[in-house]
Amino acid sequence: MILVKVLSDFSMSPGPRYCKQGPDSGELFYHKILNGKFAEAIEKNQKLVLDLDGTDGYMSSFIDEAIGNLVFDFGPDIVRQYLDVVSNEETVWKDLIKNEIIPEWTKHRERCEQPSKTDKKDHAAWYRFVGGNLVKDVWVHCA
Repeated sequence: MILVKVLSDFSMSPGPRYCKQGPDSGELFYHKILNGKFAEAIEKNQKLVLDLDGTDGYMSSFIDEAIGNLVFDFGPDIVRQYLDVVSNEETVWKDLIKNEIIPEWTKHRERCEQPSKTDKKDHAAWYRFVGGNLVKDVWVHCA
């Protein structure tokens, strides 16, 4: 198991959706931590446990951006296979991810609706699951 705890690995006070909207955004969390750890989980054939507890709270846009990008880059089946979410303090997040975020971002993926980025050159290369392989690039198009 690979553990990512937002409180200790990222921020006590997770912020808005995009980097341009303020500090500690869902976009930054995805690119700085979640994407690489998720790729590591796939490579090691282990679950990634994402622990949301202990922070000051979340805007739904933070979670939507972080998990949505995960679905876009890896696909819904891979996300369901490798991701476990811990949210004992706010159990609503698990249902939101399962019932709304994953299905909605699956549609974005199918329509090749590229996620917005504050500025692609501000993000180092990140992983996508392409043709059964992990590929690292600065993605400016659908795979």
